[in-house]
Amino acid sequence: MKILTLEKTKGSTATAVILVIMAVILALGFVEAATDPMDLRSLQVIYTSLNSPSKLTGWKANGGDPCRELWRGVACQGSSVVSIDISGLGLNGTMGYMLDGLKSLKTLDMSGNNIHGSIPYQLPLDLTNLNLASNHLSGSIPYSIIDMVSINYLNLSRNSLHQSVGDVFTNHSDLATLDLSFNNFSGDLPPSIGSLSNLAILYLQGNQLSGTLDVLVDLHLIDLNVANNNFSGLVPYEMISIPNFIYDGNSFDNIGSDNNDTDPPPPFFPPSPHPPSGSDINDTHHFPPDLHKAQGSDGARPSNLENRNRKKSLTSGDIIGIVLGSSLVVLLAISALIICIRKCKGKENATRASTVNRKVLEPRANLASTVVDLKPLPMERMTLDIVQGRKGSVMSANSTITATPFTVAALQNATNSFCQENLVGEGSVGCVYRADFPNGNVIFFFSYNPSVPN
Repeated sequence: MKILTLEKTKGSTATAVILVIMAVILALGFVEAATDPMDLRSLQVIYTSLNSPSKLTGWKANGGDPCRELWRGVACQGSSVVSIDISGLGLNGTMGYMLDGLKSLKTLDMSGNNIHGSIPYQLPLDLTNLNLASNHLSGSIPYSIIDMVSINYLNLSRNSLHQSVGDVFTNHSDLATLDLSFNNFSGDLPPSIGSLSNLAILYLQGNQLSGTLDVLVDLHLIDLNVANNNFSGLVPYEMISIPNFIYDGNSFDNIGSDNNDTDPPPPFFPPSPHPPSGSDINDTHHFPPDLHKAQGSDGARPSNLENRNRKKSLTSGDIIGIVLGSSLVVLLAISALIICIRKCKGKENATRASTVNRKVLEPRANLASTVVDLKPLPMERMTLDIVQGRKGSVMSANSTITATPFTVAALQNATNSFCQENLVGEGSVGCVYRADFPNGNVIFFFSYNPSVPN
């Protein structure tokens, strides 16, 4: 019995040893295949193209296993490399020539280095995020980008890329951010940019791009920067509602630019209430989200932000202000003329009369002189009695006009202390001013100055 038990024990031990050996062999085989051979070769080429920098810890020019050994900046999914992030390490050299061997790569970030040369023609086709910003890359955008149909984020800013942008964005419906700023791109924007239906952020500032922005009309942008280029023409009305639109340093015809300081002043319209004061409004040159304004129909360009924000159509308040203001100006002019006539006739007190040396010419007609008994302003009601003139008689009539009194302080505040900008007209007996009240009302009033010599 003892001998039989010993033999069984020896058999069990041998079986266990065999199983352990087989497990080790299988494990070694699995470890050997941890990284796809093509991915490994592509990483080795990148490493040598960057002059084998010591900052890329774990990387090797020969051998190695990126997924098992955890090379710096390399992330794997199974045996495939899916992400490479070696940004901001000050690396020198070129990008290499085997990037297209990384078949499963989704993210490639080599920004913030000193990489030079051109962008390789063949790039990983399944990339969703490509960031090559802040390097010394030259040349043009490779045409192979047209086949990267899954790209969502593309940043090539702050390099030395030149020539035209290239019509390479025909198949990029997922592209949401495109940054080509601070390069040397020139020429017109390619038509294919207008097909980027999902594009929300577009940075083009700091280039030499020219032409118009018409290709961007149908995009649903929330952030657009085209500053410091050579764009010209009209900015499409549809683009004015972009929440963050920066346009400085161009030659647009219908919005402010660095070159329109000598533009003629705009035609006079009663203004709407002034926007909040502050230098930040004019300095940022942004269009706020709720801005839906355009230039006037006469084509004149506004010289400041307030005029640029004027709507094409007048509001009812503006129309009422124009009508009331015009009526008041006409009434004041007639009153001044009548007072002048009455003073010449000597029928009124000298303290209430003033003269207006004005000649009214009307071709082929004689204008009959009229005399009106006008009570002093301001008052609640005034009565105009039209009496017989010199060259004929007219029927007497009574006309009731309601006037609202205003204090001198209120008028001073509404005219910015009777500043020159609010001066509408000036006569021999006083001036007509425009008053802008905080509630949006606009009136015109006559400031009588009896001290003015006849």
